[in-house]
Amino acid sequence: MEKPSAAMVKSWASIWYSWGCRQNLQGISMLRDQRLRGRRKILNSIREANRVARIDIAQETGISQATVTTVTAEMLREGLIEEVPRSNGSGESKRGRPRVALKIRGDAHFVAGVKVANNSMSVAIMDFEGELLGEFNTSIQERVSPARNLAVEIRTAVERACAESNLALTQLSAVGVGLAGVIDATKGMVHWSPSLNSRKVDFGKVLREIIELPVFLDNDANTVATAEQYFGHGKGVSDFLVITIESGVGLGVVLGGEIYRGTRGCGAEFGHTKVHLDGALCRCGQRGCLEAYVADYALLREASVAGMFAKDDTVGNKIQLLLDRAYQGEALPRSIIDRAGRMFAMGLANLVNIFDPELIILSGERIMADHLYAETVIDSIKDSIVQIDLPPPKVVIHKWGDSMWARGAAAYALQEVAKTSLEELGGHVE
Repeated sequence: MEKPSAAMVKSWASIWYSWGCRQNLQGISMLRDQRLRGRRKILNSIREANRVARIDIAQETGISQATVTTVTAEMLREGLIEEVPRSNGSGESKRGRPRVALKIRGDAHFVAGVKVANNSMSVAIMDFEGELLGEFNTSIQERVSPARNLAVEIRTAVERACAESNLALTQLSAVGVGLAGVIDATKGMVHWSPSLNSRKVDFGKVLREIIELPVFLDNDANTVATAEQYFGHGKGVSDFLVITIESGVGLGVVLGGEIYRGTRGCGAEFGHTKVHLDGALCRCGQRGCLEAYVADYALLREASVAGMFAKDDTVGNKIQLLLDRAYQGEALPRSIIDRAGRMFAMGLANLVNIFDPELIILSGERIMADHLYAETVIDSIKDSIVQIDLPPPKVVIHKWGDSMWARGAAAYALQEVAKTSLEELGGHVE
């Protein structure tokens, strides 16, 4: 056998060295991720319990008590949590060191959440504990505008909300923004939104430049799902779906306690799933989308073509008129509403067959969506899902206003601020 040359040996050594470096870096990255997951579990345990002892955190999370003690000591040092007296209602001896519990320290961070709607904007100011400090609502100058114009309006609204909450803009740690459209949250890229006059906008960058703070941008349906996790029906539920019904139709998907966004950040676009080949034109530019049959603008388009409205009718009046005439049994309005209900039920059944969630939350703020919430629509889902010897997912209706959407955007900002703060901690998590 021919003896390897010196050059060949050197090449092999280089390959092995490179492979070893890569393995080492992967190991470091995995350890860092493991530590961060552990810290998040500990902080979330404290947040969910409101007040909790270290031993209870260990039991709840499965993390060793020694590690919980180390990590919570770091959180205390960084001001993320604080110790508070723990009531002794168990009959235990009151002698010795007073027992304490841990809680989130509210003034560790302040954040703003912004919901951008069709013609209005809502802002919620929260502390790190998730307490609502103030709200502000205002109208939007243009329903569709250039990115910088909208960013300036958002900054102005946040400044007004801060002023009403006795805070300066500079006291905020971050701003969360919920916007309708196809959005890559990880990059802050808006591929399309009905609020912007152009596509493929790096809106996250524009917002950071205008507001001069960290900004976290997401599809507004995802911010509603986050709000449900923090404040609503999704609290303590691992797998659930949130369907938002406003001027359009949105979907927030929570799997394993985490928001699912897809590999490009564009997943869960329920309103733009196809229900009819070469069908009605959707405002996204495609045809046959679910939204093009169930959204307000879709219903109005059909009714307008049939000449149902007077010239001076406003959008809100038109919707109410359409619904009133449908409920009175008038044939054409009834057919428009019934088709919307059938399309919506079909879409919900498809979601159940794909995700098999524990819970579905139908979320919207207006009575105008009642035709989609009707019992006949909800009941028809059961006929189109996979039949097994178990009950179908629970469906609940949670109506709320734009202020709750803004609270969801603020909760999203809290999540990201907490993540950044935890990444900066030292220590080891098992």
